[in-house]
Amino acid sequence: MVKPAKSATPDFEAALKELEKIVATLEKGDLSLDTALKHFERGITLTRLCQSALKQAELKVEMLIEKDGQQKLTALDTEDE
Repeated sequence: MVKPAKSATPDFEAALKELEKIVATLEKGDLSLDTALKHFERGITLTRLCQSALKQAELKVEMLIEKDGQQKLTALDTEDE
């Protein structure tokens, strides 16, 4: 069985997981300035990737709930009933 080639860009979940590790590493505060800056730079890249993925998902949802050529957005009920 042939495995698909891995993308150079991680998916949302992988990017978020890596970002969480970077944050934890930076919060320890035991990195050199150069290493901390490299981690910070990678974190910014991952943050932008996650924001882009979320925006694309939001656009897909809006397209899926479009009705009669009009978008009808409703707030999600986050309270337990």
